[in-house]
Amino acid sequence: MVLNPVKQFIKAADHIPTRFNIAIMLFMSCFVSYMLRVNMSVNLLAMIQPTANLARPIARLSNATTSNGTSFAAPADAVMNYGPRYNWSSHDQSLILGSYFYGYLLTSLPAGILAERFGPRNLVGFTHAVSAFLTALTPLAASYGLWFIVANRAALGICGGVLYPALHNLVSHWAPPDEKGKFISALMGGTFGTVVTWPLVGVLIETLGWSFAFYIPAVISAIVGAFWLIIVADSPAKHPRIGKEEQDYIEKSLGDTISKQNLLPPMRKMMTSVPFLSLLVLHFGNLWGLYFLLTAAPKFMSEVLGFKLAKAGFLAALPYLARALAAFGFGSIGDYLRKKSFFTVTTIRKSFCLFSHIIPGLFLIGLIYAGFDPFVCVAIITLSLGFNGASTMTNLQNSQDLAPNFAGTLYGVINFVGTTSGFISPMLVAHFTAVQSTMDEWQYVFAIGAAAYIIPALVFVLFGSAVVQEWNEPKQHEPKTTTKQVQETF
Repeated sequence: MVLNPVKQFIKAADHIPTRFNIAIMLFMSCFVSYMLRVNMSVNLLAMIQPTANLARPIARLSNATTSNGTSFAAPADAVMNYGPRYNWSSHDQSLILGSYFYGYLLTSLPAGILAERFGPRNLVGFTHAVSAFLTALTPLAASYGLWFIVANRAALGICGGVLYPALHNLVSHWAPPDEKGKFISALMGGTFGTVVTWPLVGVLIETLGWSFAFYIPAVISAIVGAFWLIIVADSPAKHPRIGKEEQDYIEKSLGDTISKQNLLPPMRKMMTSVPFLSLLVLHFGNLWGLYFLLTAAPKFMSEVLGFKLAKAGFLAALPYLARALAAFGFGSIGDYLRKKSFFTVTTIRKSFCLFSHIIPGLFLIGLIYAGFDPFVCVAIITLSLGFNGASTMTNLQNSQDLAPNFAGTLYGVINFVGTTSGFISPMLVAHFTAVQSTMDEWQYVFAIGAAAYIIPALVFVLFGSAVVQEWNEPKQHEPKTTTKQVQETF
C-alpha cells in the first residue's frame, strides 16, 4: 500500500515528456543544494550569544540577514530563546560561514571527471543523501564545539561542489541543442532556493527553534534525493521509461557530439584551447560580479548610505529573484534565436555578453554616481543582477558547446577558478575600506568591479567560440564528417 502513491506518481510523470521531468529535477536539485548552503546565514543568529554592543536589535529573524549572509546580534533582553547558544566570536562566525566554500573548492574540480566516468545520476543522488544527513547532524556537531561544526559545514561543501559539474554533464546528454537555454536556466533553482530559504528558516526558528531549521531542510533534501533517483537517468538510452520517439529525437538532435564511451578528458589540449581559456576568463568575470554584488554592495549601503537591508527581507532577496526570473527569459529568447537559425551559436554567445556582463558592469559604474538614495542603489543592484541572468546564454552554457563529452569537466575547472573570486573580492573591499568607508574609497571598488565584468566579456567577444572542439572526440577516432554538419547546424 505504501508503494501505491509512488507508483501512481511515476505513472503520472511518465505522461509528461521525460526531458521536462529531468529539467524539473535539475531545478529542484539546485534548489535544495542552496537551501542547505544558505540556511546557516540565518540559523547562526539564533545559535550565538547575543552581544549588547551592537546598535540594532533583531525584530524578526526572518528579516535579520543581509544578502551576503551578514548577521546582527541584539541585546540580551531583545533576543528570544530559540535553543542553545554558543560563545562564538565574529571571527568564529565568519569561519563557520566560510567553511562551506573551502570544502566546495575541493570537489568542484574533479566532479566533472567523476560524473563522466561514473554517471551523474548516482553521484548527485549520493551527495543529496549525504548532504541531508550532514545537515541533520549540524545541531549535534554544534554541541561538541566550533571545530566540529566547521568540519560539518566543510563536508557539506564537499558534497555541494560535486553538484553543478555533474548537472552540466547530465544536460549535455539530455538537452536538444535548441532547448539548452531552458535546461541551463533550470540550474537557477539555487537562486530560488536562497529566496525561499531565508524567510522559511526565520519562521522555523521562531516557531520550533533553530534545530528544526536544520532538520526540516534536511528532510526536504532527502525527499528530493529520492525523487531524483526515481526520475533521473544518465542519458535517454539508460532511462527505463522514456518513449522511443522522444529518445530518438534527443539522440538525433545531439548527433555524434556525445560519445557512448567513458572518456578521460584531454587536459593538455583543453588547457591550451583559446576558446576554453576565453570561457574561463568570462566565467571568472561572471562570478566576480556575482559575489561582488552579493557581498560588497550591501556593505556599501550599510556603511556609506546607512540603509539596512536587514529591515526588509524582501529587498535582500529581490536581486536574487530578478536574476532567476531573467535567466528563464533570456534562456527562452536564446533558444528561439537558435531554433530559428537567425544567428550562429557563436554570435548568440558573444552578443548576449552585452546583457550578462557589460550592462551589469555599467550598472556598477552607475552606483558611483547614484548619490545617496538607498532605494536607487537597491534598484541598480537588482537590475545589474537581473541582466546577469543572461549568463545562461553565455558562460553557463558555453562548456556545452565546446565539448559536450566533457561539459562537466569544463564546468568544474571554470567553476573552481571562478569561485576564488568569492575570496578575492572581499579582500579587495577590505583593502580599500580599511581606514574609512566613504564614497571616495568605494569609487575605486566599483570601478574595479566593473572592469572585472566588462574586460572578460571583451576577451570572449574576441577569442570565444561555440564550435565543438576537435578534442571533444574520442582519441581513437578521427573527427567525423557529421560533426562538422552538427557544428554548422548548432
